[in-house]
Amino acid sequence: MTKKSITKREAERAFAKAGIHPYFFDERGLRKYAPTAVKQQILASFDGRVPQNFASTLLPAVKIFQQHSPAFIRLNHHQRNCRYQGEWQLSLEDGSTLRGKIKNNTVHLPRDLPLGYHQLSLALASQKCGQNSSQKHESCSLIIAPRQCYQPKEIQNKQRLWGSCVQLYTLKSEQNWGIGDFGDLSRFLQQFHQYGGDFIGLNPIHSLFPANPEGASPYSPSSRNWLNIIYIDVTALPEFQQSAVAQNWFHSPEVQQQLQQLRAQEWIDYSAVMQLKLAGLKLAFEQFEQQKAENPHSERQQQFQQFVEKGGESLQVQATFDALHADLSARFDNQWGWDCWAAEYQDYHSSAVQTFQRENPEQVRFYAWLQWCAAEQIAACYAVCQQQQMPIGLYRDLAVGVTANGAETWLDKELFCLSASVGAPPDVLGPQGQNWGLAPMNPHILQQRAYRPFIEMIRANMQSCGALRIDHIMCLLRLWWVKRGDSAKNGAYVGYPVDDLIAILALESQRHQCMIIGEDLGTVPKAIVSKLKNAGIFSYKILYFEFDQQGKNRALDQYPYQAMTTLSTHDLPTINGYWRGHDFELGQQYDVYPDPKILTMLKRDRINAKAKILQRLKEAGVEIPDGVDESLASSCPIGFNHDLQRYAAAVNSALFGLQPEDWLGMSEPVNIPGTSTQYKNWRRRLSRNLDDIFADPKIQQLLRDVSQARRKI
Repeated sequence: MTKKSITKREAERAFAKAGIHPYFFDERGLRKYAPTAVKQQILASFDGRVPQNFASTLLPAVKIFQQHSPAFIRLNHHQRNCRYQGEWQLSLEDGSTLRGKIKNNTVHLPRDLPLGYHQLSLALASQKCGQNSSQKHESCSLIIAPRQCYQPKEIQNKQRLWGSCVQLYTLKSEQNWGIGDFGDLSRFLQQFHQYGGDFIGLNPIHSLFPANPEGASPYSPSSRNWLNIIYIDVTALPEFQQSAVAQNWFHSPEVQQQLQQLRAQEWIDYSAVMQLKLAGLKLAFEQFEQQKAENPHSERQQQFQQFVEKGGESLQVQATFDALHADLSARFDNQWGWDCWAAEYQDYHSSAVQTFQRENPEQVRFYAWLQWCAAEQIAACYAVCQQQQMPIGLYRDLAVGVTANGAETWLDKELFCLSASVGAPPDVLGPQGQNWGLAPMNPHILQQRAYRPFIEMIRANMQSCGALRIDHIMCLLRLWWVKRGDSAKNGAYVGYPVDDLIAILALESQRHQCMIIGEDLGTVPKAIVSKLKNAGIFSYKILYFEFDQQGKNRALDQYPYQAMTTLSTHDLPTINGYWRGHDFELGQQYDVYPDPKILTMLKRDRINAKAKILQRLKEAGVEIPDGVDESLASSCPIGFNHDLQRYAAAVNSALFGLQPEDWLGMSEPVNIPGTSTQYKNWRRRLSRNLDDIFADPKIQQLLRDVSQARRKI
């Protein structure tokens, strides 16, 4: 056998051990192989942090069983004549302990173990491998999970719920400071519930970068464990209301003029909004600190202290990151994230960072206080849902990853592969693929840590909500990795322990009574479809993309019940934009479609899809107005727009979602995939404020009709 063939075989074995997939199936079902050079680049991004040799380890780092299933672990040994004798001890989450003996190199556990996180320990009295004899102690995490995720009783009873999918920042009101906030969300909930709405779906509200407010994408967070402080309703804070200084500042002509200008703008000015909000928040914090000096044991002081203690190191990291980022940005240019900072600040554990914490305790405390304020306000919004007995109330959205230079990676560089980035492979819509600029977690380190980072992230995002939407849920099975800064076409899939991650998701879902919605649009591998369905995870359907085996637009009664159906998302055109082909105009303007043949094909597909939708509308007795047809020159009057939403409301899916943009007949999208600075992504606001929206008779009638349609089915 030649040296070259051995080298290639060893390389392929290394790729497989790292979890790098040799091929994938594209949107046409064709098998695509990753070049060896690409796989070598991805392997290098692991920095050697992949499984090597577990011969010396008898137990895995973590083992997961489904409840009421046989539970046993065979010891990991590589010599046939090895016989281990000893005892096992299982420390249960509730503090109790179970014990037993190791038999035939196997730990046999009781079948009826309780749900939760337990710790298994081995005490080996003797080890017989030929002439060798020794004592050994080992342990591993043991997780007992339910078979399915939580579902509210209304879903179990096959009711059909509906709600509105809201990009929070787009909301306009006479109260906010130029961006939708938690105060607006509370007002929206109270108005919307009057029409029988069951939930409000939110964009990700993860922490971004207060010192870099123009980094506005909710899907590119600094950390998924904490909140975006720009959503704080400053005027609702007790300390802001109690501070004479804050009130004088707020009511000054200068500040009122700024507020009026920010409220009137069509596009969000993130820098101006953040600057103004931080000024108001600092005045409120000064009042909070003054009250602490006067009465350190007041109820709010104690609540904040409890929040800090519960947040632990994770909160300190987030607060320190934001405080240090603000400090450095005030003194130097281009301090976008920790990878742009001076070397001594690029690691949370460095002595320079510890010095900053000691010398600037009030700044760090301020940003921790902001996290508390945000958490209090989103909790108050969810309390409104519970008071109104909404079956779901709020559903939150979990981004697929974090930026490589934010708070989460700053703390834990071992967990993330920072020289890689995740995205999507090339397809018809994106011949170059997509590079999202997000750092992937190393699946092997994640497993070695018994999935603690994943568990903590899921728990953080199940706070104050009744459902969690997981963006690109295929990430539980695999993620498309590319070398950081490289084209997304030079990538390959890396596998993740999907069964373990789904089991943990089910356990946390049941504990938090939070149902799971998986965004599974695009090319969905067959390997995950049945896993998601069996785990009670809801699929995500877009009416425009659903066709039956005869090629017709799928009949509404043929949609799966275990799904959420909408007409659009943050990544798609509005109904108005879709029907008029406005997204193609924008795509050409911003060079999203470099290949004219692909654009021609997409336009042809759009015309064909619209013709099939129109056919379904006619079959349902919907009157099609003059000027509305399948062509891209078609009009889309508001009456037709609303009729399309009324029609879709009869879908069989358990969940149905509408967008306020479509109530208003807006055409501009909030995001154009494939662009960054060319279009003002994440900045477009609604065309009317909340009071005007809910006072519109046409919108009122639409909401009443949708509610009635959902109850009728």
